[in-house]
Amino acid sequence: MATRQEISDFLASVERRAFKQAVYAVRDDEAALDIVQDAMLKLTEKYADKPVAELAPLFQRILQNVVHDHFRRQKVRNLWTTLLSSLQGGDNDGDSTDHDPLESLLPEENNEMAENSANIVESNQILRIIEAEIHRLPNRQREAFIMRYWQEMDVAETAAAMGCSEGSVKTHCSRATHALATALRAKGITL
Repeated sequence: MATRQEISDFLASVERRAFKQAVYAVRDDEAALDIVQDAMLKLTEKYADKPVAELAPLFQRILQNVVHDHFRRQKVRNLWTTLLSSLQGGDNDGDSTDHDPLESLLPEENNEMAENSANIVESNQILRIIEAEIHRLPNRQREAFIMRYWQEMDVAETAAAMGCSEGSVKTHCSRATHALATALRAKGITL
């Protein structure tokens, strides 16, 4: 059984990585903080009696479940928001759809700021494409890929967190990297 100090030390050690994983999954810092906090609370409430060695895979499984729960709740919220917003109607000034406020903010050409902005935009677009391709992966491949390469967990830890064999983790990771490389190459992206 883990002591309070051991649980506290464990949570402190996984806090940053769990936050990064949650941000990557939900793309919202505030929601990611809530997700990590919920996962930590669930771990301490339900599994404080487990040995320290079992906390890492348990926490990863809890974190994945809380992320899935977040998406389920978000889906319901989006449904209701869409239904309610359709009842409100739109603006009647007629002029608002013809004017694009971003056109007045375009930087001058051959400007260093414009070039840096262009590089930033290009990098952000590539990151969005990569994230979209990761989200297109099957769930098990995506989970294995994120745990192994984003969370830097070893094969045994990933297998324990996913509830499968180490060979399955290796297979999922291999298939995920091949699928990502193929999809990115098809879009002209080489890393």
